[in-house]
Amino acid sequence: MRTRVLCLRGLRCLAVLGALAWSVTARAAYESAPYKVVESDGNIEIREYPDLVLASTEAKFDARGNDGSFMRLFRYISGNNEADQKIEMTTPVFMQPDGPESKGRMGFVMPQQIAEAGAPAPKTSDVAIRKREGGRFAVIRFSGVMDAKKANAKESKLREWLKARGIEGEETSERAGYDPPFMPGPLRRNEVLIRLKPATHTPATSDKSNAD
Repeated sequence: MRTRVLCLRGLRCLAVLGALAWSVTARAAYESAPYKVVESDGNIEIREYPDLVLASTEAKFDARGNDGSFMRLFRYISGNNEADQKIEMTTPVFMQPDGPESKGRMGFVMPQQIAEAGAPAPKTSDVAIRKREGGRFAVIRFSGVMDAKKANAKESKLREWLKARGIEGEETSERAGYDPPFMPGPLRRNEVLIRLKPATHTPATSDKSNAD
């Protein structure tokens, strides 16, 4: 009986490790938005992002793409653009939550080669090409299925971390998701990002680039 229990536990561990390896490999198949880590503290980082080009559309955050936002962007990269050009999927999907005076938005990052050449114009008015200005961001990383309650709790924790260090962040925030809908919650990579106000952060010594 004891041997059987140990074998079952071993199989579970192998299954978890296999799923984790698969999730990392799956993410590695996509080009990811570049950034430089300038400070790290557990699951919190200060990152430097370059300018990015996004295909963007209006979205309700808690709808998780079921309001049609994801498919509008997916059709765009599948060829529903003025160049009839197929564009590779990238990570992460950026999301701006709904605010009292603004509607939420979802954005796909354009691959670097596409961004440099000029992203093709959308064929429909509900998708727009916009620039996400680079800069320094505080980022907290977490797993699970991301919803407003969890994201808000992580944002509060991140703002407390900034306050304790005397670093000022913008009032608004972003969310980022790295995984397809079928990825199990414990293996998902989610983030909340807060843009830092200029000249409020002196970085620690670090020189790491983005990696899963």
